[in-house]
Amino acid sequence: MSQKPLKRNIHIVELSKDHHFTLLFCWKIRQGLKRGADPERIRNYVAYFREQHMREHFREEEELLFSAVKDEQVDKAWEDHRQINRLADQVVEKPTAENLQQLADMVDDHVRYEERTLFPHLEQVLTEEQLEKIGKAITEQKEPVADDYEDAFWLSER
Repeated sequence: MSQKPLKRNIHIVELSKDHHFTLLFCWKIRQGLKRGADPERIRNYVAYFREQHMREHFREEEELLFSAVKDEQVDKAWEDHRQINRLADQVVEKPTAENLQQLADMVDDHVRYEERTLFPHLEQVLTEEQLEKIGKAITEQKEPVADDYEDAFWLSER
C-alpha cells in the first residue's frame, strides 16, 4: 500500500524539500553498505552532508519552528536531533557498518516522524501568521540544496 503524498503548508514546504535530500542521504548510506563500500568513504560523505546540509536544517527547524511550540511532539524532535548528532559524531570518529546503518535508520525514522506527525501537528497548533513569519525567515536564510559530493560510493565498489 503506497502512502498518499502529504500536503504541506506553503510556509514550511522548504523544510519538507530538504527532507527529500535527507532521505536520499539515507539511501546512499544503505546502498554503499550493501555494495561493500569502505566505511571510511561513507564516513566522509556523512561528514560532508552533516556540514553542508544537516546542521543548517536542524538549526532552521529548532530556531524557527520548534521554538514556537512546547509540547511532547516537539520535545521528541529536539531529542531526535540530539541523538542523531551524537551518532553522527560516533560515525565520524570511528565508522562501522553497524553505526552507519543505525544512522541511516535513525535519520530516516526522524524525517518520517516530522513529515507524518510533527509537521501536520504544527500546522494545526501554529497560527497562519506564525507560519507565515516562519516561512519568511526560512526563505530569507535558505541556500539551495546541492548534494554535489563527488565520491559516488553508493553506485559501485572502488
